[in-house]
Amino acid sequence: MQTTLGRLNRPGHPALSWRYTPGALPTVMFLTGFRSDMTGSKALHLERHCATRGQGYIRFDYRGHGASGGRFEEGCIGDWTADTLAVLDTVAPPGPVVLVGSSMGGWIMLLVALARPDRVKGLVGIAPAPDFTEDLIRPNLGPEQKEALARDGMFLAPSAYGEPIPITRRLLEDGARHLVLRAPLPIRCPVHLLHGQQDPDVPWQTSLRLAGALASTAVTVELIKDGDHRLSREEDLRRIATALDRVLEQVAQGPSTGSSARSPSR
Repeated sequence: MQTTLGRLNRPGHPALSWRYTPGALPTVMFLTGFRSDMTGSKALHLERHCATRGQGYIRFDYRGHGASGGRFEEGCIGDWTADTLAVLDTVAPPGPVVLVGSSMGGWIMLLVALARPDRVKGLVGIAPAPDFTEDLIRPNLGPEQKEALARDGMFLAPSAYGEPIPITRRLLEDGARHLVLRAPLPIRCPVHLLHGQQDPDVPWQTSLRLAGALASTAVTVELIKDGDHRLSREEDLRRIATALDRVLEQVAQGPSTGSSARSPSR
């Protein structure tokens, strides 16, 4: 299948880069993690897997990420969710979609499922990190970081994966407005969550907490005892592809695994 490369231009917002491989519905959309981009091993592996299946597939970069416009430090959860909705609404063909969210993408996929219950028919979460700004960043802020946030609106956090990451006051404040684990989640589509038990960034218990919050009865949590946060080893990539296949099969089985109702405001 011929992959199409495109750029979504939106008045008043940074342009978004995307790649679409046409195929059968539901279309699979890959949502990257915090400061990751669509050229990562998981995004590429699933693109090849979906092409082999003949399944439609989209990967893209949020604003401030990868090949898209904008500055990373100016973005926040609400912005990146809006970017995902824009790609879903304008790039994806009409019809059902299955979202695959990695780390922060696992938070965004939940917000998108709540915003588009008529479109989102299945979810795959890879080390999902819902509410990470409130649950993982804010409680661990030191005095110097709090002072920098108050004074400069930002501090640089060390990263095991590359250059320090700017953490902004806007990111934390906006994240607090998009929390999803403080109440039951009215999402009823099939969900498969994969989480490494050696994940140093997002506790694997987060996936259990998420599974408990979901209204869906078709929820699988797959714990990988020796898995890290990235889950990018060959065996991990195969697990992710198998999880996607399972969710697609569940979606194909019919309406008993329908999507979500809109979330109440928080």
